Amino acid sequence: MAKNEPRVKEVDENEIQVKGHPKEWAAGLPAVYHSMKPAIENMGLSRALGTTFRMNQKHGFDCPSCAWPDPKDRSPFEYCEEGVKAVTWEATPVIIPSEFWAEHSLTELRERSEYWMGMQGRLTEPLYKPADEDHYRPVGWDEALGIVADKLKALDSPDEAAFYTSGRTSNEAAFLYQLFIRAYGTNNLPDCSNMCHESSGWGMGQTIGIGKATVAYDDFEKADLIILMGQNPGTNHPRMLTALEHCKRNGGNIVAVNPLPEAGLKRYKNPQKPRGIAGKGTELADQFLQIRLGGDMALLQAISKRVFEAEEKNPGTVLDHDFLEKHCEGLADLKEHVMLLDDAVVLEATGLRVEEIDELADRYLRAEKVIITWAMGITQQKKGVATIKEIINLLLLRGNIGKPGAGAAPIRGHSNVQGDRTMGIWEQMPPAFLDSLGKEFNFDPPREHGADAVETFHRMHEGRIKFFMALGGNLISAISDTQFAEAAMVKTDMTVQMSIKLNRSHLVTGKEALILPVLGRTEFDDQETGRQFVSVEDTVCVVHASHGGVEPVSKNLLSEPAVVARLGALVIGDRIDADWAGYEKDYDLIRDHISRVVEGCENYNERIRQDGGFVLPNGPRDSRTFNTPTGKAVLTVNDLEAVERPEGTLLLQSLRSHDQWNTTIYGHNDRYRGIKGGRHILFMNSADIEELGLADGQKIDIHGVYKDGVERVVRNFRVVSYPTPKGCVAAYYPEANVLVPMDHVAEGSNTPVSKAVVVRVEPAAQTNAGPEDKMRRTPVNA
Repeated sequence: MAKNEPRVKEVDENEIQVKGHPKEWAAGLPAVYHSMKPAIENMGLSRALGTTFRMNQKHGFDCPSCAWPDPKDRSPFEYCEEGVKAVTWEATPVIIPSEFWAEHSLTELRERSEYWMGMQGRLTEPLYKPADEDHYRPVGWDEALGIVADKLKALDSPDEAAFYTSGRTSNEAAFLYQLFIRAYGTNNLPDCSNMCHESSGWGMGQTIGIGKATVAYDDFEKADLIILMGQNPGTNHPRMLTALEHCKRNGGNIVAVNPLPEAGLKRYKNPQKPRGIAGKGTELADQFLQIRLGGDMALLQAISKRVFEAEEKNPGTVLDHDFLEKHCEGLADLKEHVMLLDDAVVLEATGLRVEEIDELADRYLRAEKVIITWAMGITQQKKGVATIKEIINLLLLRGNIGKPGAGAAPIRGHSNVQGDRTMGIWEQMPPAFLDSLGKEFNFDPPREHGADAVETFHRMHEGRIKFFMALGGNLISAISDTQFAEAAMVKTDMTVQMSIKLNRSHLVTGKEALILPVLGRTEFDDQETGRQFVSVEDTVCVVHASHGGVEPVSKNLLSEPAVVARLGALVIGDRIDADWAGYEKDYDLIRDHISRVVEGCENYNERIRQDGGFVLPNGPRDSRTFNTPTGKAVLTVNDLEAVERPEGTLLLQSLRSHDQWNTTIYGHNDRYRGIKGGRHILFMNSADIEELGLADGQKIDIHGVYKDGVERVVRNFRVVSYPTPKGCVAAYYPEANVLVPMDHVAEGSNTPVSKAVVVRVEPAAQTNAGPEDKMRRTPVNA
């Protein structure tokens, strides 16, 4: 096959296969096969080996998928199936030829799937779509950047622009990007955190003064008990399974709290160990609590109540009184609140038996060192912030923060989403950061809070945001309420995407649109002063270098820092004390600024070159100090709120398949759940299928039930009988996004609520049709 030849056909979902029950174990030899086979087929043996064996190594590049930390002693195979898929997708030598854009209109491409678009190959030339035209055309870099600069200069106010950031972005690019945006004059900095772990930041920030994990990598193997809530490590961060295996082999216990029985929560076959190849592997979860959607907060309060009851029976032996007295406040109010908890309410909310809750409480009371770890199954609930506060409550009661083997661990989904926030990518950066930034570059940064992701789309609808630029990502597919989002985006005057490969955000555009192709993290980055590297921060606050490992697919690509630096020179110029040309030539100059602006990053250039990088300070973890108004950790009172489910409706959660990473679709299989060849499916409890008069395998339509009068529906999905909690169903993201209203957000964090969406399921109106949803059929030019 020719190097430039796009190759892939759309998947015919009428041929979907459902292969029995979900798997009982994760990884093993199948994980090796399903990662290396496509890597070699799509990249060739040399490029495949050149990337995989450099991934996550101390002198290699950081995995472009999840933010799971790296152990100090790393195996040569320090990667997982999802990481290899991400690298294969990024580092493919297949490129999109120039003639592609004349042959394919945007109208035609909007009918294509994310999978098809991603498989066309790498973007290698800047592209421009003029107003009133339906095709992109290749342009030179100077013309493309000039168009962007002219549009920004022509806006009536900087607040008419919004600048999105993906978690794949490096620290250097993120810092330079936020400097450019604030020098331009706005804090409109929506980012992917707004849609994933924003609730973690709010819940933890208000209770312990920092929105980051209070554990180190080694704490997982030291823990007596790890409670995993609302996460599926086998698919979303598989390298975590090794850390869980270490915990079990050191005598620790693991409890999984999740609506679905995921393979990675049951048994792990470590492909790097003989027992993972020829043996049964390691049993992980000692207890599995199959909780109803939205029931996590009630469960946590019930465990805290049992802790207080145990203390009353054995005074002075259960609570960590010394820790609570020295470091915490709010204990009396919390006790008064949870002791009034109605057990019947808990059982209804969780769907669990009393014996199951008692067993978890007993495990918690017997453990001296406890880690509670969670992901988007918690953060994307309406009460996500309050639920995370309850996690902190439970940990604080027995002093499980600030000691080895214990702590709170939000598991970030994207490789540098935490680092981007550290570098200033937030619409609400605190005054101290803005003061430091202004002093370093001799300007006065804007102080008014900007728009987050949800607010950005509201302002687009109102005509208040006219220009949108994205540093990576695929926001139009990632955000909720697809119809609303697409209708908002097409109202803008211009959209600009810095990207590696084609996605739907390139097709749902403003009147004018540009695509700026950039280097991938896997590729060498050669600038005037020599080969450059970038840096990232993992989920446990370790900052380390990332060096590209293979030649770029095209000499016409620019790095992300280079694109931002050139725009800074064109738009900002010498209005601030910035060496825009120098930043492109030498990333050390960017890091010198970081060392003087970002707290904890002093001597950045020296420390980032140390073996393994360096660890950012973390008060709760390092010294049991808390950056709260009183200097103490706060035990909080949070009121339960039942998730209303009208008769005849179900609660929907969206989730990833095993063949995807966020909105990037690698294939149409989900082998751990037994699905092959399809994504338009609805996992349903067999009792719900029977009660609704449906049948396994039947085509159905899913209607969103929301009180704003807007019809939200996806059609011709297939019912799949699956062990979900009764009344709860699941569908893949982003196909189900159309069902999540833009105003259906978590209290406090404004994160879209994708984990408890009220829906109605009916037989398909047109059973002979293929899958259809309003995400793919929206009249975007309306």
